[in-house]
Amino acid sequence: MLLTASALALILTSGYALLCAASPFRPCRPCSGTGVRHTRKAVNVCRRCRGRRHRLRTGRRILNAAHRTHTTGNR
Repeated sequence: MLLTASALALILTSGYALLCAASPFRPCRPCSGTGVRHTRKAVNVCRRCRGRRHRLRTGRRILNAAHRTHTTGNR
């Protein structure tokens, strides 16, 4: 039981890491990937993605931080 759960967690984690490496950006959720937010009064540029329509995945942020830490530590 424990071995199965550990194997499943390892497969899911490695799958997400591969997804973050292959496709680091995802569509912005608040604006649905359009870059614009519609309110009752106006149409504004999305605050979250700043109109770029894509945001960096959380896993990719973690990978970038780990790489930055490793690089700084080896100088």
